[in-house]
Amino acid sequence: MNMNRRMKGRVAHNSALTLATVAMAGGMILATPAMTVQANATAGIVSAQEADSEYTATGHVAGVISSLNTISVEALSAASLEETETAEVSSSENTETEVDSEWADRLMANVEDEMSVRAAASSDSELVGKLRKGDLATIVSTEDGWYQITSGNVTGYVSADYVVTGDAAKALAESVCTTYATSTTGGLRVRSAASEDASVISALGEGDKAVVDTEAEAVEGWVAVSINGQTGYVKADYVTVETEYGTAITIEEEKAAEAAAAQKAAEEAAKKNQTTSTTTTQNAAVAASVDETTLLAALIQCEAGSECYEGQVAVGAVVMNRVRSGAYPSSIYNVIYQSGQFGPASTGAVASVAASGPSASAYAAAQAALSGTDNTGGATSFKRASSGQSGVVIGNHVFY
Repeated sequence: MNMNRRMKGRVAHNSALTLATVAMAGGMILATPAMTVQANATAGIVSAQEADSEYTATGHVAGVISSLNTISVEALSAASLEETETAEVSSSENTETEVDSEWADRLMANVEDEMSVRAAASSDSELVGKLRKGDLATIVSTEDGWYQITSGNVTGYVSADYVVTGDAAKALAESVCTTYATSTTGGLRVRSAASEDASVISALGEGDKAVVDTEAEAVEGWVAVSINGQTGYVKADYVTVETEYGTAITIEEEKAAEAAAAQKAAEEAAKKNQTTSTTTTQNAAVAASVDETTLLAALIQCEAGSECYEGQVAVGAVVMNRVRSGAYPSSIYNVIYQSGQFGPASTGAVASVAASGPSASAYAAAQAALSGTDNTGGATSFKRASSGQSGVVIGNHVFY
């Protein structure tokens, strides 16, 4: 009887330990009182009947453990949720730091042509510049759907609706801007493939640029470049690779560019109206002294010494056409020195060249003109071809 009491006390003690273990485990049920009693019975410590009796007597302990378990599961669930949220925040922070730091404050216009840069963050504000496709800007600040930017000589505001920033701006720049590889050494071989055994298709001098072929397969240690429409490869150690970005323009710069474009268009139109035929006619020869021939050659050298031979003959022909015309003086000397006609004559340059001796080509052109050769179509005047004057263009002069 005493033995049974001692054994029951031991069972109760084991149940208490089990309960403590559950509590310490934060609700994870490591053992139940029934399991403890049954184990003791199996070991011969108590009888099966006593075990059943003990289990019934301690049934309330299981209920306590169940309550503790419920509380602990809820606590663990809350802790798990907190850990998940912490992990999500950490993941979000890591994502933010993945943005290329070089592009963190950069912006590109996401438009087909151009967009407005305004003096203030309002579509009604004064227009101060234009940001065009391919132009890069630095973000100064943000304000209610607008970015304050600086680019080139422009500082102002652009709408956030028409721009991209950060990595998106970087991706856009790579797609619309041109990337160049600049050789840092002379005689850099451009090979047909990314191998030192591949054939050489071209060579780059120091400072020479080649467009990087961004669509070619990337090969470590090599840079793919486009050479005469063909893809080639250069060693990466001997080039610097940079992408060229545009910058915004001010309204004043835009107007100046438009004026220059209009001038160029006018010049092109004028050239289309010019006759470029150099049909040569043979007029009667004109007798001239050695001094007159030398004087004519000196004028030709001063006016067209850097021109092609045909251009030199044409200058001589203009002088001879004037001599024959009747509208100008009838001698070579007087035609050349007529007031306000030939600048080199009035400045003394013609006399200086005549004294030192004109070039052989200038002498030959003078003799051709004196013999009656005329490749200007009877012209009695000439100007720079860039003047837009209609006439026969020979070299850099137009004759009319």
